[in-house]
Amino acid sequence: MSSTPRGYARYWRVPATRRDPAYELRVAGPAARAIAERLPEAIAAAVVEFITGPLLDNPHRVGTEVSGPLTGTHAARRGTYRVLHVIDDDQRLVTVKHVDHRADAYRRR
Repeated sequence: MSSTPRGYARYWRVPATRRDPAYELRVAGPAARAIAERLPEAIAAAVVEFITGPLLDNPHRVGTEVSGPLTGTHAARRGTYRVLHVIDDDQRLVTVKHVDHRADAYRRR
């Protein structure tokens, strides 16, 4: 007798192969400094994994457009931190502008 009930498919996990991302990445100075110096190590690692993976594969899906003075900027969440980025569809480029705690991320610079 098999361990899979009749009528149910057996699920297998297949490791994903890394392919070229759909967009190129550019990280602005303030975002690079935040990742390297200010963010807690675990958050910085999660942000790097996010911006080099899901953000480049489909940037419109993982973030929402910000309104007000930051119009044209998108924000994506990583825990209580926000990754503010600009998407240029013509050049297939994502520019990460700023990474900060949600309480401070949307303040004018």
